[in-house]
Amino acid sequence: MTDKLANSISGRLSLRRPLTESLEILARVTDIISLDKDVGLPERCSTIQSEFPSVTDFERNFPSLCFAIATGVGKTRLMGAFITYLHLSKHINNFFVLAPNLTIYNKLIDDFTPNTPKYVFKGLSEYVVNPPLIITGDNYESGIDVRSNQLLFTGIHINIFNISKINSEVRGGNAPRIKRLSEYIGQSYFEYLSGLPDLVLLMDESHRYRASAGLKALNDLNPILGLELTATPFTESPKGPVIFKNVIYEYPLSNAMEDGYVKEPAVVTQKNFIASQFTQDQLERIKLEDAIRVHEATKVELETYARQNGKNIVKPFVLVIARDTTHAAELKKLIEGDDLFYGDYKDKVIQVDSSQRGEEKEENVERLLSVEKNDEPTEIVIHVNMLKEGWDVTNLYTIVPLRAANARTLVEQSIGRGLRLPYGKRTGVTTIDRLNIIAHDKFQEIVDEANRPDSQIHLTAVYIDKDADSQKLKTVVTSSSFSMKLQPPSSGSPRAVADSVTPLFKKPTEQKFAQAVVAAIQHRDSAPSLTYALSDDAMESILAEAQAIYGGEQNDLPGIGENLDYQRIVCETARAMIAGTIDIPRILVIPKNNTNIGYGSFKLDCSGIRYQPVSRDLLIRHLRTNNQDTLSSIKEDAAEERLENYLVRSLVDYEDISYDDQSDLLYDLSAQLIKHLGTYLKTVDDTRNVVLFHQKQLADFIHAQMLDHQTETTSDFDIKVSKGFTPLKEIAFTAEEGVEPLSFRSTTFDKSKIGKIIFNGFTKCLYPAMKFDSDTERRFSVILEQESIKWLKPAKGQFQIFYHLGNENLEYVPDFVAETTDKIYMIETKAENQIASPEVQNKKKAAETWCGYASEHNAKNGGKPWKYLLIGHDLVKDNMTFEYFEENNR
Repeated sequence: MTDKLANSISGRLSLRRPLTESLEILARVTDIISLDKDVGLPERCSTIQSEFPSVTDFERNFPSLCFAIATGVGKTRLMGAFITYLHLSKHINNFFVLAPNLTIYNKLIDDFTPNTPKYVFKGLSEYVVNPPLIITGDNYESGIDVRSNQLLFTGIHINIFNISKINSEVRGGNAPRIKRLSEYIGQSYFEYLSGLPDLVLLMDESHRYRASAGLKALNDLNPILGLELTATPFTESPKGPVIFKNVIYEYPLSNAMEDGYVKEPAVVTQKNFIASQFTQDQLERIKLEDAIRVHEATKVELETYARQNGKNIVKPFVLVIARDTTHAAELKKLIEGDDLFYGDYKDKVIQVDSSQRGEEKEENVERLLSVEKNDEPTEIVIHVNMLKEGWDVTNLYTIVPLRAANARTLVEQSIGRGLRLPYGKRTGVTTIDRLNIIAHDKFQEIVDEANRPDSQIHLTAVYIDKDADSQKLKTVVTSSSFSMKLQPPSSGSPRAVADSVTPLFKKPTEQKFAQAVVAAIQHRDSAPSLTYALSDDAMESILAEAQAIYGGEQNDLPGIGENLDYQRIVCETARAMIAGTIDIPRILVIPKNNTNIGYGSFKLDCSGIRYQPVSRDLLIRHLRTNNQDTLSSIKEDAAEERLENYLVRSLVDYEDISYDDQSDLLYDLSAQLIKHLGTYLKTVDDTRNVVLFHQKQLADFIHAQMLDHQTETTSDFDIKVSKGFTPLKEIAFTAEEGVEPLSFRSTTFDKSKIGKIIFNGFTKCLYPAMKFDSDTERRFSVILEQESIKWLKPAKGQFQIFYHLGNENLEYVPDFVAETTDKIYMIETKAENQIASPEVQNKKKAAETWCGYASEHNAKNGGKPWKYLLIGHDLVKDNMTFEYFEENNR
């Protein structure tokens, strides 16, 4: 069903899909039934039921429909859409918005007031000049809106009242003020409202108005239509939940989680944790310590994300649910004490409960209401009961339930207030999109409860291939065969690599000098090519530099003092280097109007960093998907003497950071951060623990602030040819541990698992072992072994070729590079149905441009021309030649 006006309103308000569907349902209902009070209820209910079978009874003395929509999806925004549609489509001018308590009442007034952060009509031009008049339970008696001096009874009216303002059952039997005679209008305001011919009632948290008193008051109000909004469309009874009979649309929490409108709840515990081994006090302390560790990790991730993406920084906080007010006070004393993380959380904790009075209560309530603000210091809130509806914060990320409750109560009560996303949508960063429930002692019960068929979380079933997924993986890093001939792999290297390498020199001293020769060759950046760098005229200077490098190193190898045949080693190394590499020119191809990036020095803002040492692994289980993350302590194999090295080596992984150009800045910023850690961590070991465990997050934190000091200069070029040549890079890939490598000619393996298999047995590949993304690539390697002199499957970063896609410049990594007697080929194999795609064609254009300039460069320096080949998968057969592929190049 579609309605043009509803679609227009939805688009301008940027409504999410379930809200748009709700608005379209309202549009349809108002088309098929009369809103005249004189038309019978059974007739109208039957008409609606014919199209919406879930509606079997209005359950009130007027047509009333319930939209059951999960918390955090935007029910208040939907109210604005409902009001706008009914006003523009049905010319309805009077609306009554009902709140169940004072908190929601005040929030609704804010949300309906122009120029507030969550204004419900934002985006609607109809209300820019003449916004609806907001009448509240505080100003209705005056007859004039004191904020705008508008007459109360002109224009569109939105009445916002708390249920207590209209409930007839008040102390002493007196009628509430809204039902008393008003001198301004000659009747009570309640009588005025009930007599309106176009009053529409909107009920927020409508499950709160099902008791007899509230039900009677609403029936007496006599609206033409009721629109109910709730996340819980049922009431509790001794026999269990009683489902509403007027639910016309339902969008449960499970759908909201699956669609990414709210955070993913996850339950957190330690690995191998047995709660019975601890006393209650010990267990509470462990849970609080782990909650703070999770909180600090979340805090850094949020700041890093904000800096990387130009967003406002979100300050997360922890909610601790205490047993009673005495317990709450004890917890506050513990958390603020020096024994828990050195007293770092003193003055960052508030206790909000009924034990407080006067100024203390007012101050804590004010801090609670301001907890989303970055300048408000609160990071931990202690409460006896879960905070009620209307406290709609978006920065609650960690919940610690410390009161006795069954698993279902923990799940249902814990997640409700923390589901809202701070940026209105998921970010793709797991930590930022997750709500953590610290429940070491209830971990299994909560997981089991969340998996129940009637659970509101409804976990998605994931079926695992036990044999395949239990296989342990390893990382295989391989250098080119030439590099490994000079420095043979250790005994611990993967067999696929180690068994296929024969050292170029047997003696360790010869190997060491050969490595010095390679270093001397690579220093010859002024040479236009590798062949030129190894010309006869260059050998003498290479020898001299290699001897200087070799003699200047502190070597403890046996035989250092023996005489070596330096000339022979230089010549043999040079010949092996030419045979063991493909001469790749230094050519940068990048789409025009790109920018050169640099960074200025600055003082790092470390105020948000309060990571604590991690001594034990924490398990984090996502309740909907059953995915599991680990927050783990790290045991280092080889300690870095300088802690800054851990951060710098993570920073240089960013594509926009050049170690050569920015090493001084990187070490300066890293040193600033290490110094900050030392201001609150008491020992060097604690600092090392934090740096080791959080090095990626800390590097992300530094990089995010670097972006604020980034300098950009526009480049007019799209091609840059530099002197020198490009050494072959290391290649890293994962493989199953304990699985023997296969010959590249093998065909008797499960093709679906090719991404986990290492292949070897090559004679012309410049690497001893290789992985392929598809069997087509493996079959093409057979052709390369037949047709080429040498070939390789390049590593990421081997070429500096970039192509444009969408709004980004992306790196292109060819499938293969092969050298023949007269050419060098850059090769891409693609499925036939992908060849015409914009991505493949943009890659082709960039690669052909690179090959054109490489051919021109080599022509000037005695090298071979380059040719780009785009080959369809169906053409890859063992009997094909490069001549055939050139003729059929796509």
